[in-house]
Amino acid sequence: MTAIPLTTRRKFIKDLGYISVGFTLLGACSGVEDPIMAARLDYDGKLPGSMGRAKTVNAWLEILEDGTIRVLSGKVELGQGIRTAIQQVAAEELDMDLEKVQVHLAETGLTPNEGYTGASASIQNSAMSVRYAAATARQELLLLASKKLNTAVDNLLLYNGLVKSKQNKESLTFAEILDGEQIEKEVMLPIPIKDNREHRYVGKAIPRPDIEEMVRGQSTYIQDLRFPGMLHARVVRPPGYTSQLISLDDTGLKSEVSGIIKTVRKGSFVGVITQREYQAVKAEKYLKDHSIWTAPIPFPKSENLYAHIKLIASSPETVKNEGDVAAAFEGIGILKATYTKPYIKHASMGPACGIAMFDGEILHIWSHSQGIYPMREGLATMLNMEPDKIHIKSVPGAGCFGHSTADDAAADAALLALEYPNTHIRVQWSRQDEHLWDPYGPAMITELEASLDKNNKINSWKTEVWTDSHSTRPNKDAGTVLAARYLENPYQMKSRGYLGGGHRNADPYYGIPNITVNAHYYDGPFRTSSLRSLGSFTNIFAIESFMDTLAEKAGQDPLEFRLNHLEDERAIAVIQKVQAHTSTQNNEDGKGIGYAFMRYKNTDAYIAVAAKVTVDKNKGNVGLIKMWAAVDLGEVINMDGLTNQIEGGMIQAASWTLKEEVTFNTTEITSTDWIKYPILKFSEVPEVEVAIINRPSEDAKGAGEVPVPPTAAAIANAIYNASAIRIYDLPITPEKILNA
Repeated sequence: MTAIPLTTRRKFIKDLGYISVGFTLLGACSGVEDPIMAARLDYDGKLPGSMGRAKTVNAWLEILEDGTIRVLSGKVELGQGIRTAIQQVAAEELDMDLEKVQVHLAETGLTPNEGYTGASASIQNSAMSVRYAAATARQELLLLASKKLNTAVDNLLLYNGLVKSKQNKESLTFAEILDGEQIEKEVMLPIPIKDNREHRYVGKAIPRPDIEEMVRGQSTYIQDLRFPGMLHARVVRPPGYTSQLISLDDTGLKSEVSGIIKTVRKGSFVGVITQREYQAVKAEKYLKDHSIWTAPIPFPKSENLYAHIKLIASSPETVKNEGDVAAAFEGIGILKATYTKPYIKHASMGPACGIAMFDGEILHIWSHSQGIYPMREGLATMLNMEPDKIHIKSVPGAGCFGHSTADDAAADAALLALEYPNTHIRVQWSRQDEHLWDPYGPAMITELEASLDKNNKINSWKTEVWTDSHSTRPNKDAGTVLAARYLENPYQMKSRGYLGGGHRNADPYYGIPNITVNAHYYDGPFRTSSLRSLGSFTNIFAIESFMDTLAEKAGQDPLEFRLNHLEDERAIAVIQKVQAHTSTQNNEDGKGIGYAFMRYKNTDAYIAVAAKVTVDKNKGNVGLIKMWAAVDLGEVINMDGLTNQIEGGMIQAASWTLKEEVTFNTTEITSTDWIKYPILKFSEVPEVEVAIINRPSEDAKGAGEVPVPPTAAAIANAIYNASAIRIYDLPITPEKILNA
């Protein structure tokens, strides 16, 4: 993993060779004398957004000299299994065995610029781009081979890196066909892709090879990465967001701590470079104890948080308005409810890490950022460098969906590497820094009003959402990077970031004739950014809890009530599927089952969730017994990876629902460790059962964010059915149940 100059990196990787692990299903084509060519169908739909910046085949894949394929993707591996899914679609379209396809992820100057990995968009953007590029490559290889073999395309067979004549059995490898070149053809519609009925890999449960490495504790993550002569560093954090450094006394540092290489001060940014990691830890503590800072701006009182949010919010923006809600409400009994969610953390199990080395010309960075190209833009602005002088390579970190502290650790390392060139500088964050400086998921308020007509159907609905920004991810605006805010000439964010994520899924996916959705934006006291599912988590918790309340008012079963408001057959199917899976469950005393439904973004995947809980009314304790999900994401690429994603998302959402909350007083954030910020324990994790409805003829959608939003409502509804206690404020703690 030594640094490679940007100008020679493609050649280096081409000459390097590779090691890969794969699984071959249904036999290898190479062992078949005359394989039967799979049928192809012309795809004439919309090309993925990622192809807007990378339109040619060679932007997405390369043919190596040994005939194997290197696929290039700008997405990063977060534990979602994107590498395996991309390998599957490429092998499928090129009729290759899996072990002959390797996937190279996220490296500036080599892979396409696909922005951020997020929004459950990697499958429909990156994997589908690879599919269409591979299908185009196959077509071009056949055309070129037909000329070299002097025969018609219809007389050729393409399989496992070979193109063979049916008549005289003469064959050429992919490398021989291209003769050292790559396929520069633009991907254009229509594209002949393999008929899904003949898929060998897509739709199957292909195991991820990296799982075994994780289980064995092999060096997988950036925290494990080591370079010869590498030095270690820590950054001294201010006492609060707005604090500025008044003075720093490091005169006694070297006498107190051994191994000091250099102390770096750039405005209020203070870092220390040492020979070993523990020396950096001790040096950071010494410098913190010998520094004086301005007092930060006080936080609001925690008990007044939601009142404070409403006080500072802007005038509402109407984001949806259909029918006439005010007229529909007249003369009809209106139901109202308010739901709240606190600030919550990414709470990555592994604190952030960044490594950088400046070779005098190129700044090389290794990072677990979820957007290496946008981060490069932000660092280029902060460091006053040309973007192509910064080379970033993605290395997996502890799984974490959203804008975590990874970019900030990389920025710390970059600043320090420029101060001490030609040496790898490793910045490892502490647990306390991770908990304090993480860009949290914002606190939210969702207020709902609805009414029923004489047929007990919803005839009017109003949603009011209070939300901070849901994405301040790094980009050209250097202020999105934490370190940039503390330099001699500090950068502050030029915009509020992506506010629209706050009202995601705030408009119910039900047939309601009159509906209004208003969003109130506020600029809150804490640093916030994108966290798995953005505002959908709060909004679906509110909507699906409210749907149970409305069903009770209508005197109907909660699932039947939902079905009565749906016409979309795919939505109906997931609800009926989870209904069937839970039909044998009994509502025993102190136990209850709750349900929730969602179509993510109202345009993507469908999911219905059920949760069974037990509630101890004397102690307020909630025990999760089992959770179920029925999911329709269109075409399934990897059944195993998809199931893992749904299970993991539901468990994370259960932790948010029952445990997680950023705590603070007027002077500081107090949830600085796992004791003060508890998460779901392994002993508390319930059994999870997932049913997948595979629709190969439908567009493939991502799964990463889909299971999170409905899980909270399913648990809250289960608690109500077990105890007759409705909790509106997350997390649902024993104290809240006892006080209800």
